[in-house]
Amino acid sequence: MAYYAGVDLGSITVKAVIMDEEGLVASALDFAGYNSARAAEQALGEALRRAGLRREDVSRLVGTGYGRNRVPGADKQVTEITCHARGAHWLLPATRTVIDIGGQDSKGIALDERGRVVNFVMNDKCAAGTGRFLEVMAHALEVDLESFGDLALQAPRRAQISSTCTVFAESEVISLIAAGVPREEIIAGIHQAIAARIASMMQKIPVQDVVMITGGVARNVGVAHMLGERLSRETVVLPEAQLTGAIGAALIAREMG
Repeated sequence: MAYYAGVDLGSITVKAVIMDEEGLVASALDFAGYNSARAAEQALGEALRRAGLRREDVSRLVGTGYGRNRVPGADKQVTEITCHARGAHWLLPATRTVIDIGGQDSKGIALDERGRVVNFVMNDKCAAGTGRFLEVMAHALEVDLESFGDLALQAPRRAQISSTCTVFAESEVISLIAAGVPREEIIAGIHQAIAARIASMMQKIPVQDVVMITGGVARNVGVAHMLGERLSRETVVLPEAQLTGAIGAALIAREMG
C-alpha cells in the first residue's frame, strides 16, 4: 500500500493528513507557533503516529499554505487556492464555490465540475474578515472564542459595526460596550460585519451552489450562517473544513505517484 501526505502550514495552525489510494487515513492539527517548520514536522509526525506509519512509508509529500516553502522534506509546494479547490471537490464533488477563511486572510474560489480553479479572489491586505479579527473582538468582549459564533446567533438584534478595519472596529465595540449595548448584540454585529466584508469580496467571482466554507473560521456557526444570508445561498461546512487544504495537497501528492 502506498501512502501520501499533505501539510498545510498556515499563519496560525498547521494541518497534516495521510492518504492512501482509497482515502483519508489519518490527520493532525496544531498551532504553527514561532518555529513553523518544526511545527509542520511535528504535525506530520503525529499524523504518521496515528496512522501507524513511519516517514519512509510516505511516497510523496506536498506542502501548501502560507508557509508552504517551509515544510521540511516536501517534494512539491502548491498554492493553498489550488489545494483547497482540490480538497473541497474530493470531499463534495458538487462544490462550485469555496470560501476559505483563515487566520490572516480569506479567499473565494470558483470551481468547475472537475474541481479546477476557474477564478479566485483574496483578501490578504487586511485582517478584517479573518480569524485574527474574531480573536481581537472576542478579547475585547472577554468572551471565549469557541462560543463566539453561538452567542452571535442568540441575539435578538444585531448592533451596527460600520468599520471593517480591525483597529477602528475595536474602538466601535468599546463605544458600544460603554453605551450599554448587550454583549450578544455586539457579537452579532461583529459577525454581520465579517459576513458583509466577505460577501462584498465574493462579488468579484461567480458564486454558485454548492458553497463550501473551509478554514479555521468555518467552525464558527455565526459566520457560516450570516455569510449564507448575505450570499442568499446555503453554505456547507464539513467536519474536515480545517483539513481541506492539506487533503488537496495529499491528493496532488498521490497523483505524482
